Amino acid sequence: MVIVDTSVWIEASRRDGKQDVKLALHGLLDAYEATLCGPVEMEFLGGARNEEKARLQAWCNILPYYRCDQKIWRKAATNFSTLRSRGVAAPWNDVLIATISREADCRIYASDRHFELMAPILHLTLYQPGYMGGYSPD
Repeated sequence: MVIVDTSVWIEASRRDGKQDVKLALHGLLDAYEATLCGPVEMEFLGGARNEEKARLQAWCNILPYYRCDQKIWRKAATNFSTLRSRGVAAPWNDVLIATISREADCRIYASDRHFELMAPILHLTLYQPGYMGGYSPD
């Protein structure tokens, strides 16, 4: 499974969004490998235009969902501190998403540079789309 970050959902929903991101998201959706977590859903739906919310909510209703409990929040706080001590100032929401992905043992697909900076420190596995945006199992 792959947690699809808000940065990808936003890029793919733009009329002039990057084609490679759109293809990769469709590849994940077609392979039934895309998943959500609370912070992504909150960011994406919270920023959506009113006329788009029902359509976007429908996507959110059918995707697998990773929950976060107190244990995740505490690990995220530790990860946030670790990152800051190593000079990486990532937004807390991205750190929470990264922590959820580690606990769920899944990859993250993001077009947000913060995840690239966090990956070697938090041992994250970032998703790299396959040829022409197809799903890549590795």
